[in-house]
Amino acid sequence: MKVNLRIVGLIAAPLPILALAVPANASATPAATSRVVLSAEAVPAQDLAQATHTGTVTASQKLGLEVSLQPRNQAKLAAFIKAVSDPKSTSYKHYLTVAQYAAEYAPTAAQIAQVSSYLKSEGLSVGALTANHLTLAVSGTAAQAEKAFDVSIATYKSAKQSFIANTSAPSLPASIASLVNGIAGLNTVSLHTTDLQTEAVTPHAGTTLTPTLAREGYNLTTDLSDGYDGAGKTIALAEFSSYTAKDVAEYDSKYSLGATAASVVKVDGGSTDDSGEDEDELDIEVDYALAPDATIKVYEAPNSDAGEVALYSAIVSADTTSASSSWGEPETEEDNLTSDEADFEEAAAQGQSFFAASGDDGADDNGSSLSVDYPASSPYVSGVGGTQLTVSSGAWKSETAWSDSGGGISTEFTTPSYQTGVNSGSYRDVPDVAAAGGNNSPWYIYTEGEWTDVWGTSAAAPNWAGFVADYDTAATDLGGSKFGYVNSFIYPIGEGSLYDTVFHDITSGNNGGYSAKTGYDEVSGWGSYNAGKFISEELG
Repeated sequence: MKVNLRIVGLIAAPLPILALAVPANASATPAATSRVVLSAEAVPAQDLAQATHTGTVTASQKLGLEVSLQPRNQAKLAAFIKAVSDPKSTSYKHYLTVAQYAAEYAPTAAQIAQVSSYLKSEGLSVGALTANHLTLAVSGTAAQAEKAFDVSIATYKSAKQSFIANTSAPSLPASIASLVNGIAGLNTVSLHTTDLQTEAVTPHAGTTLTPTLAREGYNLTTDLSDGYDGAGKTIALAEFSSYTAKDVAEYDSKYSLGATAASVVKVDGGSTDDSGEDEDELDIEVDYALAPDATIKVYEAPNSDAGEVALYSAIVSADTTSASSSWGEPETEEDNLTSDEADFEEAAAQGQSFFAASGDDGADDNGSSLSVDYPASSPYVSGVGGTQLTVSSGAWKSETAWSDSGGGISTEFTTPSYQTGVNSGSYRDVPDVAAAGGNNSPWYIYTEGEWTDVWGTSAAAPNWAGFVADYDTAATDLGGSKFGYVNSFIYPIGEGSLYDTVFHDITSGNNGGYSAKTGYDEVSGWGSYNAGKFISEELG
């Protein structure tokens, strides 16, 4: 599984659990020995195909696993999300808290105990349960994991790394298999590659984005002056790398932003890898610029399957206003779709605005055919494309679609209900919105000890997360509803009379497979936001 860092410049319907075939004389087999294969948990085939098998894993090797549990009451949850997204419903935007979600839709205490009991009986240690009650931290030796999940774990070596990986999909006793969504951590493949494009230059007005130019371009200046600056709101940044605090402090100081210093939330032990430092610092500095009074929490996890599962479960288990992920991969290569989708669906039910970079490989995210990036393709996440922005005389002047902006048609997720008005096909279109991310309108940031131009859809996703924090501050002050589950909110706006007022419609440019056009398109979605108009029209 390959995860790309979405700076160019950057992770549905649940997959089925398939039962093993039962022979005709199965009645002679004790029920306790019956096992069910977790078909969603395939081996990392692409990584194994590019590596050489070198042996078997050392039995005593320690493994850190994340066991994802199956939510309850799925039909009821779907009905709730439909109602909370319907302006005509009395439940409109009356979202759940994390505790309410856990009580109504997470596994029961008895079900969690049942899974935990089995894991412990196999010698595994069961650690913390996330606040949403969907993920268990589990640890043990490779030998214990092989026995508990009926897998063989082998050692491999590729051009980039040595790693271990399961050679078959795990299984569980039939008595508990239906309670488990997935098991992450049976491989130690390093997932991300850096796709960073930077250029050390002096900023020049009208193109390179400083806080002032970005605020002018998206009509945020007045709202920030009015105190709609993210105060009282929390932005969560999903990261698989560590960063240097003094770098982001330098950015804050240079522009006299007075931003609240970001804090780190270490998930699954956090990350000691700093190869994605530029990504972390870009995300933080963009939100310093656009939502300077917001609380920014940087969720850092190991760059692994287990780290990814733990990361998203931790974010949706927190009281978060908006969240941004600039890390992803082609959706067909994602190993944790079932587990991740449960978390993203929870985020929608809780009204957490979740954004993800759409990718920097144009319409062929996998490098060989029309394809899209995950988690931008999740129906519960808002994919954010990249644009070339021009700011002139203190205001937005024009915007065109960036040629490397990811976008297209999912092969994993059918068309969500909110998209039926613009999508006549059978599968979800990506992205949903856009913001500056092209090489002609890069952000001027401080990273790795120097001032640098950085671009990519990585810059666009935290941009939207920052704006939502500002919007929600205004909503609190003005007595309005928060932005909430983004896609359910913006698609009716896009199809309504306010579209050209609150959005910048991007009608030119292409990404090699699709072209920008009037209204929604698979390069820029609905376009970028006009913050002042969005706030005044929706909350005024």
